[in-house]
Amino acid sequence: MTTSTQWHLLRRPRGEPVPEDFRLVEEELAAPGDGEVLVRNLYLSVDPYMRGRMNDAKSYVPPFALDEPMTGDAVGVVEAVGDGASDETGTTLKVGDTVVHPFGWRTHAVLPGRHARAVDPALAPPSAFLGVLGMTGRTAYAGLLRTAELREGDAVFVSAAAGAVGSLVGQIARLKGASLVVGSAGGPDKVRWAMQEAGLDAVVDYKSVPIGTGLRQVAPEGIDVYFDNVGGDHLEAALTALRRGGRVALCGAISAYNATQPQPGPRNLALAIGKRLTLRGFIVGDHADLRPAFEREMAGWLADGAIAWRETTVDGIESAVEGFRQLLAGGNTGKMVIRL
Repeated sequence: MTTSTQWHLLRRPRGEPVPEDFRLVEEELAAPGDGEVLVRNLYLSVDPYMRGRMNDAKSYVPPFALDEPMTGDAVGVVEAVGDGASDETGTTLKVGDTVVHPFGWRTHAVLPGRHARAVDPALAPPSAFLGVLGMTGRTAYAGLLRTAELREGDAVFVSAAAGAVGSLVGQIARLKGASLVVGSAGGPDKVRWAMQEAGLDAVVDYKSVPIGTGLRQVAPEGIDVYFDNVGGDHLEAALTALRRGGRVALCGAISAYNATQPQPGPRNLALAIGKRLTLRGFIVGDHADLRPAFEREMAGWLADGAIAWRETTVDGIESAVEGFRQLLAGGNTGKMVIRL
């Protein structure tokens, strides 16, 4: 028998999640049955979208069930294999394989092999398959290139430019020929990293200057594309800065995730009419067809040293909830992961 230590959602958070909303539980796992594998997780992903799953509300993904293990992306090592177990691509799984799967928030999981995907640990460290080579990277790639329809010569603004998705959006825009790439970040350390390591042309510290004022300073002639991870005042500032025919990829609105009341929309939304703007929301899961192209290009960029990526690592399953709380408070640069 294998013991899995796992986080359960005990109650629906009201506003900012607090430790009392969660419970750490131990469960004995049976041996994997036919088509199943036992995985020992190495890293867990914590992501902003998980806050929405803690609410009992209809959305594009079901809410977490109360007093059951929460889920999310994880990467781990296969420790036992049931008869006929293969991954989502049909590849036969064996003990020692490194796999990505959606049974996170726990140390061990028994899962159908078809819910896992074998990855090559020689290509990058395991945690990279949760970030730059995983859902985070695919989100940046699909949102920028397909949803925002980036064109060579575009001026691009990305919010949360030192975050997991935003830092990759800025770099992909630069590699794809944007004429100007600017961003926002909270605090001088994040601003410095986004400019010196990620290579953005300018970054506004929204904690020291109103984002609208800062955006006018770094993009005085306006922008063509806005990749939105924040919502709120950032979206409002972008609507003012966008030029005629501008496009917005609506990826996230972390500024409102802990709100206890509905948040007002941008006061200047009517600008979208005269400017002929396109505001389009997207979910990365709808763009699975882009995965081969993304993995091919991202692997090449990483091999060439063209992409800088960074992680904020929190150690231990017992610290996963605190890591998630830090993420919602902006306590990460790059991808936030939990190392087991």
